[in-house]
Amino acid sequence: MLPQGRDHIRDVLGENGISVVDLIEAPWLEDVRNRGRLRLLESVMHRDGVDATTVVDLSTDLGRMTEALSFLHAMLVVCASFDERLLARWIEGEASRADQLFGMDSGNFNSIATSYISGLKEERQSGSKEVIYWVPMSDFIELCPKISGNYWRLANRPVRGGWVCMNSSSGEDSRQRTSRLLKERVREYLNDSCRERMERMDDEFAALFSEPVERITGLLSERVSAEMPMSAAVREDWPPCFESAVSELNQGVNVNHVGRVFLASFSRSLGHSQEQTCAFFSGAPDYNAETTSYQVAHVYEREYTPHGCASLKTSARCPVNAGDDTLCDQEWMSHPLKYLRAKQRRRFQAPSEDVVSQESEPTGSVSGNSS
Repeated sequence: MLPQGRDHIRDVLGENGISVVDLIEAPWLEDVRNRGRLRLLESVMHRDGVDATTVVDLSTDLGRMTEALSFLHAMLVVCASFDERLLARWIEGEASRADQLFGMDSGNFNSIATSYISGLKEERQSGSKEVIYWVPMSDFIELCPKISGNYWRLANRPVRGGWVCMNSSSGEDSRQRTSRLLKERVREYLNDSCRERMERMDDEFAALFSEPVERITGLLSERVSAEMPMSAAVREDWPPCFESAVSELNQGVNVNHVGRVFLASFSRSLGHSQEQTCAFFSGAPDYNAETTSYQVAHVYEREYTPHGCASLKTSARCPVNAGDDTLCDQEWMSHPLKYLRAKQRRRFQAPSEDVVSQESEPTGSVSGNSS
């Protein structure tokens, strides 16, 4: 996550002859992908961020390559998701990990700190081995408003000649306190880097990561379903098949079995709670709250995958004819989740009026089987 990291990772890829496709599917890089998945999982599942420890042996060239490329793999999956919450969680996890690592690295701390702030001064107090760090006031003023606590108010910091003292506090020594300040720079750097990649990432490249994206966003929706609706739940992003099922039930139309299972499983993919999904069925002519709750819970517990386009057409649950929806007319459009992700990408990359003018995406794999 250091600013120098981008060039280093590029060198690692070049020296080992690794392409992005290799990073995604080459068997010999499975350990890299596993480590990347673990980093993502920790960011989503643990509020305290990514664990600073690693099972990778960093004393070897292979270990260092694995750790570096696992970071790249995780970042690409996050960028390919175009999911704002996943992006925020991953950045927070990696920034927290950096905070821990910086605070432990006494040998390289000066070099690390000056990669993020304009300067750093050390002061050793007589009779003590502890090093007290001072940072430029300009950097402190820029970063401190983003951190809560009285310690981070300039009025509470010793200041001398334009330098702010980062003395020990709250059980942390001076280096750890300074690392907390650096964490904000890491957060900024990762956010800028990811958004730059997302703006340049086209549908073809993003589709290469469709499987890990679906896996991690599914975990994310389960983890934070009670916090707030997923960005994917914006109604404008809904595919016509899901919109149709919801509308028909609202009007008292008796939607068939495939349509009901699809509605429940797709609603789960959106991150809706079981209660929200049950509410979609309240207008059904045969609605029974107890039966609906039981059947929806079954879909959630078994983690049903929504039906694909072919299955929906066979079961008369695709409401779109050729020409009705230009996105549905694309050759690669084989699953409603692809429709959802495409709408998310377009809304993220082109929030203006030309958002629907981009209609190119390659084939990508989303399973259309439901249990």
